[in-house]
Amino acid sequence: MNGLRLYGRMLAVAMRSQLQYRASFLLTTLGNFISAFADFLGIWAFFDRFGGLQGWTLAETAIFYGIGNVSFALSEMFAREFDVFGSHVRTGSFDRMLLRPRSTVLQMMGAQCQIMRIGRLIQGAGVLAAGVWLLRPAWGVQHWLLLLASIIGGTALFFGLIIMQATCCFWTVESLEIWNCVTDGGRTVAQYPLDIYEKPLRHFFTYLVPLACMSYWPGAYLLGRGYVPAWVSFLAPCAGILIFLLSIWVWNCGIRHYRSCGS
Repeated sequence: MNGLRLYGRMLAVAMRSQLQYRASFLLTTLGNFISAFADFLGIWAFFDRFGGLQGWTLAETAIFYGIGNVSFALSEMFAREFDVFGSHVRTGSFDRMLLRPRSTVLQMMGAQCQIMRIGRLIQGAGVLAAGVWLLRPAWGVQHWLLLLASIIGGTALFFGLIIMQATCCFWTVESLEIWNCVTDGGRTVAQYPLDIYEKPLRHFFTYLVPLACMSYWPGAYLLGRGYVPAWVSFLAPCAGILIFLLSIWVWNCGIRHYRSCGS
């Protein structure tokens, strides 16, 4: 509980510092919203031209799009410091974190909170809400809980992937660009139903990077496309939590091999 209170204070400080320059904050937030909205315009143009995508409608695709983008925006908001971890290794500033009597994960999470990512969050939530409004599904409580669980699981999944990306800096100093294939690339893949892709890509984002557990399987159940048993759809978001816990273990392994920058 003491650690959570400290984390809350660190987030409050980070948010206040960003809000000191309100014009910059508003413009950056607006830029995030517009860039994400322009991304969705391309999807809308595709469906407007061809009418559907292997039996999926625009409203159904909006459900997948919303889950993926809301999850990614939340992970980006709180995991930004891991995304630039290479600079801590090069400058030796990570050494100071090791001297403090607090978890390095807690310190990294609280060092920076990019609240301007709320622009992408609002855009993704808006698309998700529009998809639900257009479909008007007869959802019960369990459906809404599954939708919430898929967003939480997706956030944990992307967060874990970003931590694993940062862990590579213990050996490579710089973050490897190949990780963008599973972070930014994963977000793009999650915007569509997974069954539109070729089998190798589907297997990669199911068994190696379980995006299917975060978006596709829960989303298919919500839309009445029972490709897997209902219990699989409800348990699938737990895969994101497992990836996050695995990333913490990998991070601690990286710390044990850390030899400082030598400066």
